Formats: sequence, C-alpha cells, structure tokens
Amino acid sequence: MKKIKITQVKSAIDRPESQKLTLKALGLRKMNSSREVEATPQILGMVRKVEHLLKVEEA
Repeated sequence: MKKIKITQVKSAIDRPESQKLTLKALGLRKMNSSREVEATPQILGMVRKVEHLLKVEEA
C-alpha cells in the first residue's frame, strides 16, 4: 500500500481537544516531528481533519 510522510508544522496549542487527540493518534507529539504511515482511508480521514497543522508528502 502507498505510504505518506506527515510532519507537524503548526502547534496544537489553542486547538480543540479532538484535534489534539487526532495528532496523538497519528503519532505526532512535537513540532516538526515526522512519521511515515500507510495511506489507509482511516489515516487519510485523520490527516484531513488536521491538515491545517500538517505538511503531507508522498514517501
């Protein structure tokens, strides 16, 4: 399956709790932390929910 690289580029401070939990579920804990994940529909839905805080690239 296709992989994507997600990087947190904006802070989760002053964001709704659901967005903070979504970042945590994606495995992003700090600014500029990156993760390579499978591009499943569930992951893509989570990425879409917090895409204003992330940079997404193909891996």
